[in-house]
Amino acid sequence: MSKNDDKQLRCSFCGKTQDQVKRLIAGPNVYICNECVELCKEIIDEEIDFLEDEEFNSLPKPKEIKEFLDKYVIKQDEAKKALSVAVYNHYKRINKTKKNKGVELHKTNILVLGPTGCGKTYMAQILAKMLKVPFAIADATSLTEAGYVGEDVENIILRLIQAADYNIENAERGIIYIDEIDKIARRGDNSSITRDVSGEGV
Repeated sequence: MSKNDDKQLRCSFCGKTQDQVKRLIAGPNVYICNECVELCKEIIDEEIDFLEDEEFNSLPKPKEIKEFLDKYVIKQDEAKKALSVAVYNHYKRINKTKKNKGVELHKTNILVLGPTGCGKTYMAQILAKMLKVPFAIADATSLTEAGYVGEDVENIILRLIQAADYNIENAERGIIYIDEIDKIARRGDNSSITRDVSGEGV
């Protein structure tokens, strides 16, 4: 805190008296005026924008993502290209949404089809490894509606949070891979407008 001889309170940062500013906030042995608070906020906002730009620039391009997948997965070129572009656009959308708070961009999901053992799950795991994001796999056949015996849909989110070491911000950027969706579609041929008594209508 700085005081002059006439005992007027002053901002410890810019030296202005309490009469020269709108508000003077007291702390332990220091004072800060509203103008210095606004200046500090502007500096912090600029740093946040810079860090977000750095984060976006560090995002690997689709070509780099495909090249990384090529190291682990043989062939499947069309799938690798599609996944590379989709993943790049997805994380680009996340970064843009963080920067422009008022703008809402639609989320995209990816449906990967192929025979058993062709590398669907493995490619998703490799993507998570490259992007350094948490990854959770869920078997769609074990999911049931809340209140029934089986796994609740919310357990998938819990698994992702656990993979992120309970860091919610990291979990929000994670990848959830739902396997065996085709088996749910096969057993759900009988459409009904009422509640599914088997509890399988997740």
